[in-house]
Amino acid sequence: MKDFLKLDTVSLAYDTPEGLVPVVKNLSLSLEEGRIGCLLGASGCGKTTVLRAIAGFEPLRSGEIRLGGTLLSSVSFSVPPENRHVGMMFQDYALFPHLTVEKNIGFGLRRWEKQKRRQRVEELLTLAGLESTARRYPHELSGGQQQRVALARALAPEPELLLLDEPFSNLDIDTRERLAFEVRDILKKTGHTAILVTHNQAEAFAIADQIGIMQNGTLVQWDTPYMLNQNPANAFVADFIRREALMAQRAQAYLRGEAA
Repeated sequence: MKDFLKLDTVSLAYDTPEGLVPVVKNLSLSLEEGRIGCLLGASGCGKTTVLRAIAGFEPLRSGEIRLGGTLLSSVSFSVPPENRHVGMMFQDYALFPHLTVEKNIGFGLRRWEKQKRRQRVEELLTLAGLESTARRYPHELSGGQQQRVALARALAPEPELLLLDEPFSNLDIDTRERLAFEVRDILKKTGHTAILVTHNQAEAFAIADQIGIMQNGTLVQWDTPYMLNQNPANAFVADFIRREALMAQRAQAYLRGEAA
């Protein structure tokens, strides 16, 4: 299959009073249409900055970003965020507390014809299993339900690419992996291409077809979950995978009351 999202030697930096501070260095990756990618790494490794650059919120210092063969960003050119056909699901969900579930989902469809908008909202309510909550408000929902509302709202305008920024971080450990599988199922049913950012290996392995391990602003390995486990690129990747897996095991044991 042909690459749909392509980042070619992308570098990013922040302006400070002391000058430019490099955040991401010469990052390259590609993702096929309908696939789910994930950038996985510790806080401060640059993964969220990459997501923001794809969305159009961060200027490139080098390289370029293309979606479906169309140039989105380069050093001298940038398509405005609102014209990129990219949806984004934020870490805190950013739901409107004064709007019902169905109105939250339809918020980005205000310019659509009324009947088409209603049909699209109903489709997404069914897809996300939210039919019974259509007229509830965000504060009346569980964390998992709020997450599905946020996902449905991001999918509503039919974006070509969906970006998910730590979408499970506000949920308790016991439900994160289950909900990651639910999100993957929804994205696979709709055929959307997506990029997830997380520091949690269990989430990454539950949802992603391709995973990129990041360290200090560099992409150390971009591969399938199987190959990361079976053929890590170096000692850092091997240790990262082993350490994260051990932490997940300990967390599950604690929840079962098997550890103090």
